[in-house]
Amino acid sequence: MDILSSGALDPIGADARRPVIVAFLVFIGVALLWLFTLATAEEETPEKLYVADRSLAPLFNGFALAGEQISVVTLLAVSGGVALFGYDGFAYALDGLLMLGVLLLLAQKIRNSGRYTLGELFSLRASGPGPRIAGTAVTLAITIPLLVIQLRAAGVSTALLIGFPSDGAQVLCTVLMGCLVACFAAVAGLRGNGFMHVAKVPLALGALAVLTLLALKKFDWDPGSLLSASAANSMAPDAYLKPGLWPYTASLGAFNTFGNHIVFILGTAVMPHLILRVGASRSGRAARRSMTIATGLVGIFIPLLITTGFASAAVVGAAGILSVDDAGQSSSILLASEVVGDGSTGRVVLITLMACVVFLTVLTTVTSVTFAAAVAFARDVLASGKRHRTNAEEMRALRVAAVVLCVVGLSLAAAVHRYPTEFLVTFSISVAASCVFPALIYSFFWHRFNRRGLLWSVYGGLLLCTVLTVFSPIVSGTEFALWPTASFDWYPYQTPGLVSVPAAFVLGWLGSVTSPKNSEHEFQLLQHRFLTGEAAGSHAAESRR
Repeated sequence: MDILSSGALDPIGADARRPVIVAFLVFIGVALLWLFTLATAEEETPEKLYVADRSLAPLFNGFALAGEQISVVTLLAVSGGVALFGYDGFAYALDGLLMLGVLLLLAQKIRNSGRYTLGELFSLRASGPGPRIAGTAVTLAITIPLLVIQLRAAGVSTALLIGFPSDGAQVLCTVLMGCLVACFAAVAGLRGNGFMHVAKVPLALGALAVLTLLALKKFDWDPGSLLSASAANSMAPDAYLKPGLWPYTASLGAFNTFGNHIVFILGTAVMPHLILRVGASRSGRAARRSMTIATGLVGIFIPLLITTGFASAAVVGAAGILSVDDAGQSSSILLASEVVGDGSTGRVVLITLMACVVFLTVLTTVTSVTFAAAVAFARDVLASGKRHRTNAEEMRALRVAAVVLCVVGLSLAAAVHRYPTEFLVTFSISVAASCVFPALIYSFFWHRFNRRGLLWSVYGGLLLCTVLTVFSPIVSGTEFALWPTASFDWYPYQTPGLVSVPAAFVLGWLGSVTSPKNSEHEFQLLQHRFLTGEAAGSHAAESRR
């Protein structure tokens, strides 16, 4: 910590810092100029800005959906998890691919429903403002923790790139990156942000492929030697390639680890920004084709990410990674600085390439999350109110909401910078798995689901997630907790989703069966829409009778 606080550690080196910073700033300028050009070309109507008039082609949207998966958490935190914790990090990396299968199951129905925010999807089976308010509350509960985590990761990586990995520099870089993201989120629409995602995918895949090849070259193209070196340079050579090294679950049992994987897969599949992107497809079939393309691209990205993580452990070593940040978020940048010899042009180019990938990932991911939350606020809270608002007023509310969300996330990221914040990721994903996934499954597949069942499921899941997170081992009682010296962790598992997900299903069932409302006919009409994307006509309704 003394070395880290002094800023003496500079893995990039003086020879590469200046060209890296110059190229980095040029890339930032070009990216922002491109963004503003795209923003001025977009027509100022809510539907066009929110979901690009539902006109995105499957290939374009498939690349954009893959770009949504190449997030700050995935690129930096997951690769760091593989580098530091070996097998356990590898297992969590695979979850990012499995969740696409869950979203593929729901994508066509989401698009055919004609809805694209959580509030609108919750309103499929329930009337009144209550479902929309619940959808907005859940969206904020998912979004704000993600903003904090991703802005913090952006600050750590940017401070490392400019050669000042001290604590104060990381906070300053977090603030500066957050201001850039706020500008981006205030002007970007879904289509403009989609173009940035499309550009990010080949850039990220290319950078990881180059890192992988150069790392393998150092070990004479022998993957076995690379794995052996990664285990030897890890914190625990004998346990590195076995389950149980992950510090947040090692002492909580195999059932806890299994639950973490299930909750992660279910929660990440129904994030609000992914639902918004699916809703922008031309049709339900186009949404499925987009998901197929995204699955193929992510299927290339995940193995490259895993290999990069192992290569970081082999080339840099766990001690070198931990000396910069204890979460391993800088592992891929450190690998880029070590895999090529000092003083070479190739080293400067490689570090610059990774810097651009990291910046573009921060810009697109944080903007997607912020934009989805702002759309939920403008669409579900303001546009559905009693007073009719013009398109201009709704667009103004969207931009104000985006800036306010960025400011809140940025303030929290700076305030909690010195604290372990991994519990925020767990909470966010658990809320999505507990509040969104059961509600969508019931809405799409169960004929008796109604307003009472929806509200019981959503609010019950949110309450359980909050209470169980506060009393879990990731907040107190363990070495990696928010307050390690305190001890009020009576809930024995890391993720609240082990209880809150099945409880949300039970509450949804119980609320529905105890409600006097009969939703059978309404569900039959919706089934036609889920399958075809068109509202059931009088002839279809009559034939069902």
